[in-house]
Amino acid sequence: MAELTGSWLGSYWQAETPTRFEATFVQAHNSLSGRTMDDGPLGEAQIQGDVTGRRITFSKQYFNNPTYTIQYSGTVSEDGNHITGQWQFDAKHSGPWEAHRNDNDLTKELQAVLAKSAPKLANSKG
Repeated sequence: MAELTGSWLGSYWQAETPTRFEATFVQAHNSLSGRTMDDGPLGEAQIQGDVTGRRITFSKQYFNNPTYTIQYSGTVSEDGNHITGQWQFDAKHSGPWEAHRNDNDLTKELQAVLAKSAPKLANSKG
């Protein structure tokens, strides 16, 4: 079974127009919960769903408009770092979506930059 807990970045398409989002998934066995923040007018939403093997399904309900509940389904890649699927609001509103793990660990990035800079700084002092 895929392990999805963590931060994800993604996009969904409606009428060929992409909307980016950030998601935080929390997985406990087969249950999935979390929050998303869309880069659009609907903003923040909560999610509830299930993970079975590499298959994911969840509903997304917006805080500022609870009547907007969107159904998502998708497949997690074998390495567990990418999801692709479809979303559906009603018969007229649906489209593809995708997400990938947000592995931007700023602490690791900073340490890598400092490690590269440290020898240069040491040499310039001498």
